[in-house]
Amino acid sequence: MEYLVLGFFIGLSLILAIGAQNIFVIEQGLKKQHIFLVCFVCSISDLFLIFLGIFLFHHFTQYFNSSVQLIFNILLVIFLVYFIYSKIRSLTSKANLNNEIENISKFNIFLKTLGFTYLNPHVYSDTVFFLGNFSKNLILNQKIYFGLGASVASFIFFFVVGYLSKFLSQYAQSEKVWKTINILIISFMSLLTMFIVLEIVN
Repeated sequence: MEYLVLGFFIGLSLILAIGAQNIFVIEQGLKKQHIFLVCFVCSISDLFLIFLGIFLFHHFTQYFNSSVQLIFNILLVIFLVYFIYSKIRSLTSKANLNNEIENISKFNIFLKTLGFTYLNPHVYSDTVFFLGNFSKNLILNQKIYFGLGASVASFIFFFVVGYLSKFLSQYAQSEKVWKTINILIISFMSLLTMFIVLEIVN
């Protein structure tokens, strides 16, 4: 049981770091846009990647070399630039929060969630490599408890953040407030993109 608790707190400490995926979950909660789908996809993806790292750590790292990481970084930059561009366009349009909700499909949200999850190399570094490496000396049943603990932390985090954002959305109904939120999202995503570009260059 102690490995379940250990996995929970280590997984929670990793996921608490603010990243593109977490910001996306918060945004969808504020928009009340398919929140369960977004939280579920993020949580299931973490569970899959955590156990991939735990059971296939040594084998998997042979293929995740610097070249593969470079490809993921480039794809993430392209994805973020397009996302930022769409946000800038929304600032110049007259569409309000309700119109944005009506004009987005569940499939579109599903694809965006996958993009923010699987195109992000930091997701792999936290789940596959850090947790996989941490648990490599544990015996099988300890690995399972450890992975379950980390996965439970992901489920709790994403659903709490998503639905807490939904609760706070009552304060983000005006066009002025939503434009301010979009400006903050654009600023954060732009800084994140520049950081990733610097990683690529260096």
